[in-house]
Amino acid sequence: MENSGGIQASLAGRYATALFELARDEKQLQAVGGSLAALKAALAESENFRRLTTSPLISRDEAVKAVGATASAMKLDPITANFLGVLAQNRRLGQLGNVIRAFNLLAAAHRGETTAEVTSAHPLSDDQVAALKKNLKSRLGRDVAVDLTVEPAILGGLVVKIGSQMIDGSIRTKLNTLAQAMKG
Repeated sequence: MENSGGIQASLAGRYATALFELARDEKQLQAVGGSLAALKAALAESENFRRLTTSPLISRDEAVKAVGATASAMKLDPITANFLGVLAQNRRLGQLGNVIRAFNLLAAAHRGETTAEVTSAHPLSDDQVAALKKNLKSRLGRDVAVDLTVEPAILGGLVVKIGSQMIDGSIRTKLNTLAQAMKG
């Protein structure tokens, strides 16, 4: 499998590559992908889980126990549960969001898809996501996996990043551009 040097060059990318290769070899890509999606949602929704992954005050042993309990409560697949334990043991839980993002890029490439990182001010409906995928597929000529992120600070519109290309249709950027133009 071809990996871009950018993914493998980062710390999170090395962890994601190891997790991806293990999941692929064990034919558990779908299970691991589902568990990582659940973890991504937990990072977005749970302040306690975010604090667990980022606080330097939580000891290594406490973090290992906490992620073990979290994995059990969330019914994560064994590969992902063990992987969380490795991150906790190595004090790398703060990289979890980046690992998930890199894993999703690797999995999409494995499926022959391109991944678009889409940031919106509000959650997108299923119909909006389907329309976005259709539009991106017609532009790129291949299937597109969409990695959605909600960031209220963009005020409205979308920011779409595909590889090194970025399409910024956010209201925040349009307002900033207008303000610069008015300054003269």
